[in-house]
Amino acid sequence: MSKDIRIKKGLNINLVGAAEQTTSKAVLSNVYALNLNDFHGITPKLLLKEGSEVKAGEPLFYNKNIEAMKFVSPVSGEVVEVLRGARRRILTIKILADKEQVFHSSKAVDLKAADSETIKASLLESGCWAFIKQRPYDVIANPDATPKAIFISGATTAPLAADVDYVLEGKEAELQAAISALNIMTPGKVHVSIANKSASPFSNLEGVSLHKVSGPHPAGLVGTQINKIDPINKGEVVWTVSPQDLVIIGEYLLTGKFNAERTIALAGSSVKTPKYFTTKIGAEVATFLYASGVNGENFRLINGDVLTGSKVSPDGYLGFYNTTVTAIPEGDDYEFFGWNKPVFNKISSTRALTFSWLSKKKKYDLDTNTNGEHRAFVVTGKYEEVFPLDIYPLQLLKACMVKDLDEMEQLGMYEVAPEDFALTEFICISKQPHQQIIREGLDLMYQEIG
Repeated sequence: MSKDIRIKKGLNINLVGAAEQTTSKAVLSNVYALNLNDFHGITPKLLLKEGSEVKAGEPLFYNKNIEAMKFVSPVSGEVVEVLRGARRRILTIKILADKEQVFHSSKAVDLKAADSETIKASLLESGCWAFIKQRPYDVIANPDATPKAIFISGATTAPLAADVDYVLEGKEAELQAAISALNIMTPGKVHVSIANKSASPFSNLEGVSLHKVSGPHPAGLVGTQINKIDPINKGEVVWTVSPQDLVIIGEYLLTGKFNAERTIALAGSSVKTPKYFTTKIGAEVATFLYASGVNGENFRLINGDVLTGSKVSPDGYLGFYNTTVTAIPEGDDYEFFGWNKPVFNKISSTRALTFSWLSKKKKYDLDTNTNGEHRAFVVTGKYEEVFPLDIYPLQLLKACMVKDLDEMEQLGMYEVAPEDFALTEFICISKQPHQQIIREGLDLMYQEIG
């Protein structure tokens, strides 16, 4: 039975620069790159060296801890560089793309005859397994585990994020194939949450438990939906997949080809004509950034949305999981006595000196300035106003900081991911890095318990 979700706690951050719903084809990138920081917790083992020729969808490396888990090239070409860091850890793999793409093909999967192990083996070999994440720990799913349910969020509430319904238009066949495969791999349900409106590519799919979501951000985050639909207890595992990754999985199951195509939203007030671009995983950001134009030179480019994304340079590369690239003004200027006078052009969760609460639909042109320095935690009670999960956020953050595993476990650490704390970080008076604290806490639990 479907369960509708209505979120009251949260905060919508309405920003200038939303992408117009028009799509252009990005200029083909000369070089594509995989940043191995995107695959958290993976110990990579190279299969191809510098100078090797590779096809699109051919394995580049595998997970040393689970050797069946392969990671593949998004394009065909030559492996031109393998960047390494401390202790020769692999950081980035760069591929010089061929002008004519050649695919590494496999047999399409007969979903009517396939069982769970067959599908798992196929996804592991093809590189598609990297799109399936698990909670607890927010890492790539362990194929040996059986999830009690699988969650997909088809709702968009993050600021300036790509509109799911728009980018999935016409992809129903691929979505259905992926959903059918996921149903075979879990004894539970495949939960899909969509915005509380009629039109969605997920609406008429078979094998889904459909939920309608309404309310402010983070209503669209999969962690919020898990908490409201089927919370995670100790010893339980759930898997999550993002909508565009479902398309890649579905296309592979139907055709046997790994097609790393992405429709990304280039957004933000520093972009002259924000819109959507069709590109590929690992493409150079400059191939679509300058096609839309940017306002000035002093801007921050973000791989992802403004709350959870990471800083990237124009000559950097699109992240493996990213469907949004955002450009906003760099906040490197400071306003004298800015804290001591009324403010009308900034958003805030409080009513002290700011007046954003008077016009909730107003759009703001915000920069990256944190408007304050890092300091000890100040107990204000504001985190709970924007945190809809049935968890005490401040107490959990402090338990992570002191590395108290028992307390972390009791306070609900198994349910959360860093993105669930993006809003509390945004409104934090103490300017604490909440997402980093949660990530470090999850890593500690994974090492000690997982």
